[in-house]
Amino acid sequence: MLEGMMLTLDRVTKTYRAGAFGGGSVTAVDRVSFDAAPGEVVSLIGESGSGKSTIGRMVLGLTGVSGGSLTLDGTPVRPGKDFYRRVQGVFQDPFSCYNPVFKADRVFAMIRRAYHPGVPDREWEQRVEKAVRDVRLDPGQVLGRYPHQLSGGQLQRLLIARALLLDLSFLVADEITSMLDASTRIDVLNLLAGLKERGLGVLYITHDLSLGTYLAERTVVLRRGRVVERGNTQKVFGNPLHPYTRTLLAAVPRLNTPWDPPEPVESCAYHRGAADPGDSAGLHEAEDDHFVACAGLPDCGRTPA
Repeated sequence: MLEGMMLTLDRVTKTYRAGAFGGGSVTAVDRVSFDAAPGEVVSLIGESGSGKSTIGRMVLGLTGVSGGSLTLDGTPVRPGKDFYRRVQGVFQDPFSCYNPVFKADRVFAMIRRAYHPGVPDREWEQRVEKAVRDVRLDPGQVLGRYPHQLSGGQLQRLLIARALLLDLSFLVADEITSMLDASTRIDVLNLLAGLKERGLGVLYITHDLSLGTYLAERTVVLRRGRVVERGNTQKVFGNPLHPYTRTLLAAVPRLNTPWDPPEPVESCAYHRGAADPGDSAGLHEAEDDHFVACAGLPDCGRTPA
């Protein structure tokens, strides 16, 4: 079993300086709160520019947090050798992660030099072969080859195998299937599902709602850097309460079915029947494990999320 870690974001904010002399600012992520438990996949969904990848980079310690707190098992994220032994990321374009003049399995040699320098050669070879088999690849067919000799799906799975050679607890998967064909996407998603069952926590960043539904127990919907809806995946997609979530679902192509715009929202789910003002992140729990933000309708008197 893998040893999982609890990821917790509490009103996390990321602001960048803007303007010719840095006098202005742009808020890319605005008071985002959610958590991901060991052995759980949380899907982070939203259009391009919604702040998904920025959150992923903050979780990985590649970008600092401007406000709020981001912790793993209660400890603030601090990039370093020990941190990256437990937390890794796999990104959208697998080809950019390899140097074309070196064989693809050089990524394993880099892990060995940094984290396992004392492991004997034969033992290391056995570890690599096991990790490669764990991601459903044949070591004899992929090891010793150059990146251009392998498919995108094979390269993506080798990157996951590299992460498995560490004491991995949490994986950030940022649009890892967007460059793959349909059959290979399912292979990679099934691989992530298998790792989840072994105790690995996964933050799955995607703009594809169908893939998010397939994999995640819980879903977070982002718009303009803010969470507009989050909770149990079946509840969020089966009973979407925010107009933006409804629009995303309505935009999913369906064979032999013309596109119909979603029905206009008559009342804001945030305020409708809400006895409390909502949680600290500006969300109201409309039902158990299903939170929604204010829709900003004319009678709300609030800024739309």
